[in-house]
Amino acid sequence: MPTVLGVYQRPSKVAESVRQLKGRGFTELEVFAPSPFEEIEEAVDPKPSKVRYFTLIGGLLGVTTGYAMTIWMSLDWPIIIGGKPYASIPPYTIIAFELTILFGAIATLIGLLSVGRLPKFKIDPAYSARFSGEEFGVVVECLDRDVSEIEGLMRAGGASEVSLVDA
Repeated sequence: MPTVLGVYQRPSKVAESVRQLKGRGFTELEVFAPSPFEEIEEAVDPKPSKVRYFTLIGGLLGVTTGYAMTIWMSLDWPIIIGGKPYASIPPYTIIAFELTILFGAIATLIGLLSVGRLPKFKIDPAYSARFSGEEFGVVVECLDRDVSEIEGLMRAGGASEVSLVDA
């Protein structure tokens, strides 16, 4: 499958070009930018990240573990102090809160690594050091028949350079 690379000077042109390419059905694309730009991120993936579900599940698991562990320990080794109940919820809230934060943070890290497909050990052949400076790159994987259409869309979208990349 051929890979087409478009080089841009402005983030607004990148976002416009990505929207046009996605509108035409080309979903296998990657954008290289020197820094994050909200308009590019919205054009590439307009829906919220799935990492938030990892955080939610980790937090719920943490609060459940915190309360279950402390209640189980107090019922297993009862210490009677002043006639208070063995399983008293208010003091256990601190431990549950701490485990919520801990499990949520660990789950978020796992989510970032899995959803973001990190780490990448192989550098993309289309990447160039100039994309870390002041230029932007849009890489599209396509079929042979779509190369000319993608080149036309990129040039119409303001690409200063369009080329095929050896994979």
